[in-house]
Amino acid sequence: MSARRFPLAALCALVAFATAPTPLRAQTQAQPQVTPQVTPADRGQIEAEERLHTDWAWTARYREANAAELASSARPRIVLLGDSITQGWYDLDRAFFTPGRIGRGIGGQTTSQMLLRLRQDVIDLKPDVVQIMAGTNDIASNTGPMTNEQIEGNFRSMVELAQAHGIRVILASIPPADEFPWRPGLDTGPRIVRLNAWLKDYAKRTGSVYADYWTALKGEGLGAAPGLTKDHVHPTPEGYAVMDKVAEVAFRAALAKPAPRPLASAKVP
Repeated sequence: MSARRFPLAALCALVAFATAPTPLRAQTQAQPQVTPQVTPADRGQIEAEERLHTDWAWTARYREANAAELASSARPRIVLLGDSITQGWYDLDRAFFTPGRIGRGIGGQTTSQMLLRLRQDVIDLKPDVVQIMAGTNDIASNTGPMTNEQIEGNFRSMVELAQAHGIRVILASIPPADEFPWRPGLDTGPRIVRLNAWLKDYAKRTGSVYADYWTALKGEGLGAAPGLTKDHVHPTPEGYAVMDKVAEVAFRAALAKPAPRPLASAKVP
């Protein structure tokens, strides 16, 4: 179909009308620009979005702290790698982190992200033991849908890497949760049970220690006992006090084990 031709005069009139300062346009142009207020929560979301494109696993989160650890003559005995539950542990139960215990938790992270930062946050620090607590955010699909097999594969990779560098491993159970506030509608409890069963069996087959926080925190059904979490997921100080006891037993059990024999390739600088 050919384009319809308009007379030149009509085109000129149309352009003049479109560009004329109508009262409405003049009023709109005269209004002052309003700068939207950015709240701390908005700023945090903006930074998190930018970080997904520049440092997806947030490997820079503990860069300075790791440098300080490496510069120290004391070597950490135990590193706790995890998500917001581990981060909150340090924030709310600082006394638990005695000299030689360091926390490397980052809120919202999945096993895929922890695997990427395992080297700088664990391996390079040369600890005797690493506790890996993860899985909650994988179930929540924080970085996209994950099958159980994919989650298990990330755990396998982290255990293999740690043991290849002579580091003993504690596999922490996923704590009980009958709902995730940020992912309403998920049937979380049964999947946590299935993954924990795999973690317990895998720990046994790899010579690792299984830390059963799930049983210690569980209440009625598949959720945590009343008062032990603030939102069905994140422990309260009372919840961390319960976890402390489980952790102390797991730490002693792991330190009593002989260190895995490092792979030759792991010794290559």
